[in-house]
Amino acid sequence: MLHPDTATTVLGAARAGGADFAELYAERWRRRLLRTIDGHVEEATSGIQHGVGLRLFFGHDVVYAYTNDLSDASLGELVASLVRLRGSGALDGAASPDAHGAGGLDLRRPGAGGLDPHAPEVAFEAHPKAWRLERLRELDAGARIDPAVHQVQARLLEWEQDVTIVNSEGTWVDDRRVRTRLVAQVIASDGAETQTGFHGPGLSVGLELFDRCPAADVGRRAAEQALVNLRAKKAPAGTMPVVIGNAFGGVIFHEALGHLLETTSVARNASALAGKLGERVASDVVTYVDDGTIAHAWGSSRFDDEAAPTERTVLIRGGILESYMVDRWGALKTGYRPTGSGRRQDYTYAPTSRMRNTFLEPGATPQAALFDGIELGLYAKVMGGGQVRPGSGEYNFAVNEGYLIRDGQVAEPVRGAMLVGKGPDTLRKVEAVAADLETAPGMCGSMSGSIPTEVGQPHVRVSEIVVGGEA
Repeated sequence: MLHPDTATTVLGAARAGGADFAELYAERWRRRLLRTIDGHVEEATSGIQHGVGLRLFFGHDVVYAYTNDLSDASLGELVASLVRLRGSGALDGAASPDAHGAGGLDLRRPGAGGLDPHAPEVAFEAHPKAWRLERLRELDAGARIDPAVHQVQARLLEWEQDVTIVNSEGTWVDDRRVRTRLVAQVIASDGAETQTGFHGPGLSVGLELFDRCPAADVGRRAAEQALVNLRAKKAPAGTMPVVIGNAFGGVIFHEALGHLLETTSVARNASALAGKLGERVASDVVTYVDDGTIAHAWGSSRFDDEAAPTERTVLIRGGILESYMVDRWGALKTGYRPTGSGRRQDYTYAPTSRMRNTFLEPGATPQAALFDGIELGLYAKVMGGGQVRPGSGEYNFAVNEGYLIRDGQVAEPVRGAMLVGKGPDTLRKVEAVAADLETAPGMCGSMSGSIPTEVGQPHVRVSEIVVGGEA
């Protein structure tokens, strides 16, 4: 996508124009979507986008621009525009790095750099479109477990993203990201009530996703959730003990804690956890990790979008805040060690510090023991979406599948429950963590766009959370 001579010229021109640091991010991205409703094709689309983003640092100030024209003339105009925007006026159009004393930059393109732990096993080209349609119809059939199942929607998302990141420090990185996601949405109705169910596994793999997550099982799980909600009663309201399910249960801590640990907010002192390194911020059973290295995880990659190798970052260990998630700008502003956390949706966004695969580490409490001693509480088995106030971590989240806890036992299903709280307070009230860690994919939106992230946790018990309900 980028020729070394072109990259050298552009980065040299940026430095000659007064930039302390310059970075080019080039991308080619192909996406495909196949969607059925009740087994009939409703949408079959594919698209390709490509472009380049240029980021310049002038001290702590950052300017960014992008284009889908990768010609030398276009990139020369881009760098000149950014320098003029900064007020230097040192450049007029494209510049030769040698003429400005920047010719020592060595941008020889490196080799493959070893095996890719996230490389797919089955390429998208291995199967025709008809094969994909057969899998979605298997999902539909798997969801038809009860006459109350009224509608089944199935979606298959595939993407292939190739990126090249080059900077004025001489770094050149090529990375390939391949992801596949299968989604089932089921509507169940008994004539008087209508409820929905959802299940959507996704991984950094090719079409072997169907071997790991059989389509019929995906459909069945979504249908089971819809049917549970169809027979559920309205949830009660009040402050009570809550057991939160594993996998997507981790969305609460992703939203109400994880964002507070990104230097996007920490460096601006807009986080309730800013300046608290080394302090106790959670109960001693909480160890919270962000890991971009997990093979084939939804949020994994070999490098972040600033060309830094991804890593496993322990954020909270035994309740003590140990690290933030730090990108280049965040490191410059705070002095904290970069953690390979700079991410962006695509070339039209500048990167910021973002989560990758973020989860609570397993504990030692048996899952069944989490319910012991609870006279009346809520089992939030499957969490849904919600809202968070970024600075304080105040949240409210829907419970997609919930049950009352009575006298230490999981009792009748309830629907319409909301969990309301404040992330830092909820962390201190985590009493016990089970060993059954699971993760689930999602898309996270923030300043640098919508990116794939994985959330996760084992089952956890929180001593009290405000539950909103209609009963």
